[in-house]
Amino acid sequence: MTEVLFYHLTESTLEEALPPLLEKSLERGWRAVVQVGGEERRDALDAHLWTYRDDSFLAHGSEHERHPQHQPVLLTTGEGNTNSAQIRFVVDGASPPDLSTYQRAVFMFDGHDMTQVEQAREHWKAMKAAGHQATYWQQTPERRWERKA
Repeated sequence: MTEVLFYHLTESTLEEALPPLLEKSLERGWRAVVQVGGEERRDALDAHLWTYRDDSFLAHGSEHERHPQHQPVLLTTGEGNTNSAQIRFVVDGASPPDLSTYQRAVFMFDGHDMTQVEQAREHWKAMKAAGHQATYWQQTPERRWERKA
């Protein structure tokens, strides 16, 4: 079964929290796919990942560019796994595909957006019902992740 993590953002934005998690995934030798809720959000994250740090960038591409299968991190609005990723990030309330082919799936949701909170609850129930090992992580005031369940 896929290990499923729910990350409840309470102190930082997705733009602040996602890049370090992607970097850790790449350090493990994994490819990653990030599924977002819409094209506008995908394009904004695309631009952000090139500039989020002054001294570095995160190599990535999006589904509409040439050769998406070669990208270490692929941004998508769809359910496919074109780059053969081992980890899938589901953000902005996107509806996940079947996660059984991934080693890990990460749902990231904004704790200040009640629609995203409700969607995360529904995804939690669905993941548990499907037999996945699910854990819930919430940010501390210091922006560290603390396991809650």
